[in-house]
Amino acid sequence: MADFTKLHELLIELFGDRKIFLLDEIQNIEGWERFINRMAAGGYKFYLTGSNASLLSKELGTKLTGRYLPVELFPFSFKEYLKFKKIALPDLARLTTVKKGMLKNAFLGYLKNGGIPQALQYPQLPIHKTMYDDIINRDVATRYKITDLKSLKELAFYLFGNISSLISYNKLKQLLQLGSVNTVSSYIDYLGTAWLVFAINRYAFSIKQQQIANKKIYSIDTGLTKSVAFSFSEDKGKFLENTVFLQLRRFYGEDIYYYKTKKGKEVDFYLPKKKTFIQVCQSLHDPETREREEQALFEAMKEVKGADGFIITEDEKETSVVPAYEWLLADSP
Repeated sequence: MADFTKLHELLIELFGDRKIFLLDEIQNIEGWERFINRMAAGGYKFYLTGSNASLLSKELGTKLTGRYLPVELFPFSFKEYLKFKKIALPDLARLTTVKKGMLKNAFLGYLKNGGIPQALQYPQLPIHKTMYDDIINRDVATRYKITDLKSLKELAFYLFGNISSLISYNKLKQLLQLGSVNTVSSYIDYLGTAWLVFAINRYAFSIKQQQIANKKIYSIDTGLTKSVAFSFSEDKGKFLENTVFLQLRRFYGEDIYYYKTKKGKEVDFYLPKKKTFIQVCQSLHDPETREREEQALFEAMKEVKGADGFIITEDEKETSVVPAYEWLLADSP
């Protein structure tokens, strides 16, 4: 507290008594919350930023009860990516052949390169890899005092190589020879807190069933994934699904699940508050693929009374089927 007080005095000496402060990575300083609470009570305002999700978690709620408004900042959405690239937002109702081709080209670039601003601005630099290594070492290993850095890195690498896939904590324990399922669970939670990966549950009415079922893993950015685990992630369909997840996460927070029908068919996403199922498939051209995706969707909608659903593809558009580049540009997905 004394150090904060001295810093405040110095700032007043240099700049006068200002009422707004911007503090970055403040969660790394012990006792920061006491200073913030005291100053906030005196009418000062603070913008706290950080790369660790502890600033958005229950941990923050206990420290600044009733005095904070959390804001999550993601890599660029597709709409933001177009603005960054200085590509005019198209009128989707009047897409000419040329404009549609340009839009598809931009979308494929977004799918491949992701939306991390610095990496897009300086593609010649290894920004993705540097960022990934920094987060693993600083925001995870150092913060949580992990001594088995090799196992942590192997787990993170495996997850990045298997985005949009179901994972079993027990199988990961055996595959990576980690001590216990709890170790796997803790490591994945730490990686999630550092905003590298997201693990979503299978939808079930029982919390216990949600917890014991396999999880689905998504990464914070497809460009980062490609840079880190390129040899394992050549499936464009998985990148497409990851991109859809990130857009859902921007709009609906953590209330996102995958769904298994009673017959064992999987639907990629379920939004319980909207009662909406979303299936993601790169292409429906293959009849077997179309039948599999549609059947899972129909079964799920039949099991949940009043539910609706649709399929997102890379480029196809028909009834209940929408191309990803159009869906991503909608005001509300």
